[in-house]
Amino acid sequence: MREINNLKTRLSAAFEMKDLGPAKQILGMKISRDRSAGTLNLSQELYIEKVLSRFRVNDAKPRTTPLANNFKLSKEQPDIAHAVGVVSRYMANPGKEHREDVKWLLRYLRGGTAVSWMSRLQKCVSLSSTEDKYVAIAEAGKDMIWLADYLEELGKK
Repeated sequence: MREINNLKTRLSAAFEMKDLGPAKQILGMKISRDRSAGTLNLSQELYIEKVLSRFRVNDAKPRTTPLANNFKLSKEQPDIAHAVGVVSRYMANPGKEHREDVKWLLRYLRGGTAVSWMSRLQKCVSLSSTEDKYVAIAEAGKDMIWLADYLEELGKK
């Protein structure tokens, strides 16, 4: 903490600034911390609502999948990042069908669907990039098992 305060003092000497305390929001993301548990949570719910409102789909019927079935998403890759990547390929020359696909994606977000995402250092040192990927896949598998068990507890398959 002493180093952080020293840095703040040096920065305020060079720049006009105010210390507003711990950040509560940044880049449209709500920040919540639990210092005792050592967790930091970011939520983009307010940003999603703003985007939905901007494109006038905030009252649209929610969707349960990120993209329509004609995109033939595999069970291994049905996440929001994949869907955004697919529709982003057509940004240079979008057509009506692409606009409909983006609206579908926005309607999926309208459903308040939970997205699980985490970034942290691995608990072990990998000796190669291949081993690094195996460790990451194993961790992702553990998360999937946990999520499946959790959904089962909620009565979802």
